[in-house]
Amino acid sequence: MQRAALFGGGGDAQMAAGDVGELLVPYMPTIRVPKSGDRVYKTECAFSYDSPDSEGGLYVCMNTFLGFGREHIERHYRKTGQCVYMHLKRHVIEKVPGASGGALPKRRNAKLFLDLETNGDLSSDDFEYEDEAKLVIFPDHYEISLPNIEELPALVTIACDALLSAKSPYRKQDPDSWEEELQASKHAKTLVQLDNGVRIPPSGWKCSKCDLRENLWLNLTDGSVLCGKWFFDGSGGNGHALEHYKEMGYPLAVKLGTITPDGADVYSFDEEEPVLDPHIAKHLAHFGIDMLQMQVTENGLRDNDIKPRVSEWEVIQEAGMKLKPMYGPGYTGMKNLGNSCYLNAVMQAIFSIPEFQRAYVGNLPRIFDYSPLDPTQDFNTQMAKLGHGLLSGQYSKPPVKSELIEQVMKEEHKPQHNGISPRMFKAFISKDHPEFSSNRQQDAQEFFLHLINLVERNPVGSENPSDVFRFLVEERTQCCQSRKVRYTERVDYIMQLPVAMEAATNKDELIAYELKRREAEAARRPPPELVRAKIPFSACLQAFSEPNNVDDFWSSALQAKSAGVKTSRFASFPEYLVVQIKKFTFGLDWVPKKLDVSIEMPDILDINHLRAVGLQPGEEELPDVAPPIIIPDDPKGTDFSSFLAALDIDESAVMQLAEMGFPLEACRKAVYYTGNLGAEVAFNWIIAHMEEPDFAEPLAISAFGGVASAGVAGLGAVRLDNQPPEEMVAIIISMGFQRNVAIQALKTTNNNLERALEWIFSHPEPEEESEPALDVMDMENNVNANILLATGSEEPRIKDGPGRYELFGFISHMGTSTMSGHYVCHLKKEGRWVIYNDLKVCASERPPKDLGYIYFYHRIPS
Repeated sequence: MQRAALFGGGGDAQMAAGDVGELLVPYMPTIRVPKSGDRVYKTECAFSYDSPDSEGGLYVCMNTFLGFGREHIERHYRKTGQCVYMHLKRHVIEKVPGASGGALPKRRNAKLFLDLETNGDLSSDDFEYEDEAKLVIFPDHYEISLPNIEELPALVTIACDALLSAKSPYRKQDPDSWEEELQASKHAKTLVQLDNGVRIPPSGWKCSKCDLRENLWLNLTDGSVLCGKWFFDGSGGNGHALEHYKEMGYPLAVKLGTITPDGADVYSFDEEEPVLDPHIAKHLAHFGIDMLQMQVTENGLRDNDIKPRVSEWEVIQEAGMKLKPMYGPGYTGMKNLGNSCYLNAVMQAIFSIPEFQRAYVGNLPRIFDYSPLDPTQDFNTQMAKLGHGLLSGQYSKPPVKSELIEQVMKEEHKPQHNGISPRMFKAFISKDHPEFSSNRQQDAQEFFLHLINLVERNPVGSENPSDVFRFLVEERTQCCQSRKVRYTERVDYIMQLPVAMEAATNKDELIAYELKRREAEAARRPPPELVRAKIPFSACLQAFSEPNNVDDFWSSALQAKSAGVKTSRFASFPEYLVVQIKKFTFGLDWVPKKLDVSIEMPDILDINHLRAVGLQPGEEELPDVAPPIIIPDDPKGTDFSSFLAALDIDESAVMQLAEMGFPLEACRKAVYYTGNLGAEVAFNWIIAHMEEPDFAEPLAISAFGGVASAGVAGLGAVRLDNQPPEEMVAIIISMGFQRNVAIQALKTTNNNLERALEWIFSHPEPEEESEPALDVMDMENNVNANILLATGSEEPRIKDGPGRYELFGFISHMGTSTMSGHYVCHLKKEGRWVIYNDLKVCASERPPKDLGYIYFYHRIPS
């Protein structure tokens, strides 16, 4: 059968309806109708960032509903044998001028059925979109144009309609929660704004119908400021904003106090959900609000009159400078999916490192060829896809030269695809994580560690790229009374530097500024120009190396609690040193806040003097004796609270968490299951378990009556079978150790986390007791394990060397806390600094190295 016959081309007669049906008969068993819960990927290729907008369009498998670009469709056909695909293509057509001088649309198909973003650079007066769909049968590439209801079998017609109307694959099963970004409001593009002269002041907002000054919403049509009631945070109000919509029909409102240069919280009354407004800057400017001059506030009392934040946003983003755009391999931007700038910044830095480039992009053909049947759910495939998207230059091309534009426009406009949208990557990497799967802003440092954990769990080849970050920390703990010491080692990936505020070199200026600021606040005047604390880097390094008091220290020499100090040194230096400036802390009210400081980070960093030296002559080691565990003689008849007290839960850490608003029982469990390692570690446990149904239930100890016989140490969960708590296993795995090693160490030490770590370092070759079932589970979790085997070493892989480094990148944060604001990345490439601000990639003129949050250093070869 000739291909032309399907189209009736060449003047031949149209194909009979039965012929199309006969052509599809052999493939009918493979054609499925999408059901509820099926993910239909009709906007993005599983292996690349091709879409229906791309030159080759997108092929969607009619059985698996996975999408593939032109370069990858043959791979899927060869691997699965699936033959029937729907080809989707969006055309951008130039409108033809009519006799009256206006533009008449030239349409083959007036219906836009693809849920794609439009190109904002194109004028709707001159161009229009046309979506085209057809069935393609492999391997002969027979094409059947759609719609073709008369000729297609009923099942195929139903399957095609269901595929085209399927919702976004990034929506969770729960329709009220999202894995990905908010959707753009249907009212945003055509929103009518009244020219009524309304101008919104920078402060002192109040509901126009009552006296409320919090939870206020600005209607984007008429500028009314009204109180809310049932929106994002559920805070109280009288519902006047909703009443106004019901009376006037004005659909969109923005929450005052959430406006920043990165966006704002927008609600659509008509669509009854939070939405995105792609034109929010223009809509706010109508009422005299400049987004670049705004900063999120908590009480809505002051916003764009805060000059300090204006300075930070402008300096870090190098606003006001004519920055030259950069194009080509390694200069590809990433779309902000709605508070996803933390992910964008970290991934730009990660894929600037050669080891990650080689591991994923260098192994791309092998990773893709051996990917699982659903590559959207494979970590290595999605990492390779993202790395290729950033490094290939395929999605970072300079604009077409002016002399070619007219020639191109005469035929068909081919949109310039600059930048990638990491929707699929974010959906997978954040899956099942309560924070990263949300649309809220996150801490870039926490995401970096989350990513490293996934890299560790999904080996690719014999080399693990995360090895370049791993180093050993030697901790020297000394009993102040007996003077005896204990040396332990732990694995880490980040050097956390404290901010030595007491070492500020401009203290007089800071005191004067604070006095002026308070006076201005009392008089409700704009604050004075910011004076930022200038902290010497050497002071931060000194603070890192100084001894720290150990809370609740139990001395094995005295067999009692005593005062203890701990000092940290580098037992090894990593290939790449990641330095985090601990700018984020908690205020007196336990509200997260940020220290706005300037630290002049060195281009060349030498920390060789921080090399660990081990046990010194004359030092005496603390005895290797565990603290005694006080167990009630009759646990069944003992009050439960007194038993918990006997387990020595750190109540100070519990109260710190409780004051942050978490349930008291959940805080107790968090501190207990993380081995009294502090509020910060317990906080991470809370974030990871807060969606569990028994999250706020009291701490339940299994085998309560058998505690004594189990012999469990105070830092572990009590279990009859001595199976270690999964939380402790996860902590050790996150340090770079294998799962079977973590389980064996915890079992050997009766689930004592600290002693388990000591056991691991003192047993370089663990006994062959790993459970086969665990190995099988790990193999199943890693879909590429059968061909991409990791090394058999169970010791942490350390790349030691000299401690002299050169700065090559840093991530900066703008805003008051990790829960808000914006991240930007600066990287040094080809001898010059480049700023990566989501989709914008430009040559940096004045990199703000003193305002960074996370710094990346590379070892200088000796």
